[in-house]
Amino acid sequence: MAAVEGDGLERRVSVPHEETPTSPTVLPWDRFSNWIHCACVVTFDLELGQAMELIYPGHVKLTDVEKTNICYLSFPDSNSGCMGDTQFHFRIRQSPGRRHFPKSAIQKDYPHQLQADNGYLYGFVYFRQTKDKSIKRGYFQKSVVLVSRLPFIALFNQLVSIIAPEYFDNGEPSLEAACHDIDQWQCPLGGDTVSLPIFGTVLQVRIPSRSDKLLDRVPIKTTPSPVLPAPSILPSLYEIDIFSSFQTILPHIQMLWELVLTGEPLVVMAASPSVTSAAVQALISLIGPQKYCSDYRPYFTIHDSEFKEYTTKTQAPPSVILGVTNPFFAKTLQHWPHIIRIGEMMTQGVYTRYKQFLAKDKGILKRIIKGMQAKRPVEAQNAILRRYFLELTQSFMIPLERYMGSLMPLQRNISPHKCPPSLRPFDTDEFLSTLERSGPQLTSGIKGDWEGLYRRFFRSPNFEGWYQHRQSEVNQKLQVLHLEALCNADLADWIQDKEEVEVVDLILRIREKLAFAVNNDIAINEESVHKLKKHLDVIVTSLPDDLQSVLKS
Repeated sequence: MAAVEGDGLERRVSVPHEETPTSPTVLPWDRFSNWIHCACVVTFDLELGQAMELIYPGHVKLTDVEKTNICYLSFPDSNSGCMGDTQFHFRIRQSPGRRHFPKSAIQKDYPHQLQADNGYLYGFVYFRQTKDKSIKRGYFQKSVVLVSRLPFIALFNQLVSIIAPEYFDNGEPSLEAACHDIDQWQCPLGGDTVSLPIFGTVLQVRIPSRSDKLLDRVPIKTTPSPVLPAPSILPSLYEIDIFSSFQTILPHIQMLWELVLTGEPLVVMAASPSVTSAAVQALISLIGPQKYCSDYRPYFTIHDSEFKEYTTKTQAPPSVILGVTNPFFAKTLQHWPHIIRIGEMMTQGVYTRYKQFLAKDKGILKRIIKGMQAKRPVEAQNAILRRYFLELTQSFMIPLERYMGSLMPLQRNISPHKCPPSLRPFDTDEFLSTLERSGPQLTSGIKGDWEGLYRRFFRSPNFEGWYQHRQSEVNQKLQVLHLEALCNADLADWIQDKEEVEVVDLILRIREKLAFAVNNDIAINEESVHKLKKHLDVIVTSLPDDLQSVLKS
């Protein structure tokens, strides 16, 4: 059934001939690829070290660099001493020059921070190490890895914890079966609650939507189903345990929010990749719903292809968050400005000379410590922290959003006969001048140098990423408003006294609008599109026959 190809490290498994798509428009593996890029098995080879044993489905291509990165990142460092089963996740850069996959239309309704990162892949690892005298090295060491472009951290961690033990017990057929199960899953559309069958069980989770109210968790609506067993409901697609990651460094958590918000270089040192990957993910979640726009590596090793780039001492550390376990990094990264030591390390704490811009909020710290003393459930502690940082981030972002709105041209200035107006440039000094009357103090009681924090934020990739995203959204909105203006205008009357060149220009502009609407998947009602096409027909027929022929060809 399977054949070894290439260098002998990758086994290609053919898709059974009897497999047929469930719909004429859905090809095999289409639905699978909406969720997962591929599944890998990484083993330890005495001659080669970590080696790729299997990639499934067989048609999926990974470059040699991607395979090497996945292999090294799928095993804990040898010093970790991880016996038994260990779970963690990593994030790697796609190889340069490789075709990047555009964001699919499926993701258009996702919150910004859940959209796929173009050029990056996530790996969700389930590693098993057990003593085995029958193996020359004395240990069985193998990992099952799910590779995806989507940061669905909670779901994929749960999924690999179901798939991997089955694989270790039953071998390759169980991995094939799991992938075929995933290929039957419905599309992950924003706002939908999906039921995901896997090995006879059903995971149920809600896909967040960009229209969700941020402070109100949308409950999962379960639908009665005759199918057994009852679904296992995941409370979140992507949220992880913030409280446990930062329990030993709680007094510094507000400072960590500032460091992440402003894109400062951060390294998390711990003994296990389970600890580092959870902590790095918890760090970037502190500024949600704002997307963290710098690079971050939940687990990073000396074998990573970006090792030299990120550890060089010839220039300032880059804006990146690294999770490391190898003691070698303690020396290599000692010049980094902010170091977090957590987990089982003897010297836990945050090592930095950073001075906070905002006054420390002792209230949240007291509330969490009181909860620890009262043995408040971890879920409740997480909910308190998540809400606190969500409100803090919103207090910071609302003035920016309000100022962004003021850069929009007035709707009455949008003419169907002219190109759509542009957004005014973002002027940082003009924005800062608005803080006194409409700054964060309107929604937050925290005192401090908010202006200084904004100035630091303006120099970070997070500001650049936020601004580009909002600029794209606003420009798309202006295109829609301009298209609506064209729909509602009496174009047949307007062209009466116009030269042919002006009429042709209008025709080309309308065609461009229709193409833009289709290519960018813009939500425009069918009536508007029909109206615009009708305008187009009327205008074209007003022209001489020879010109009509040219335009219709």
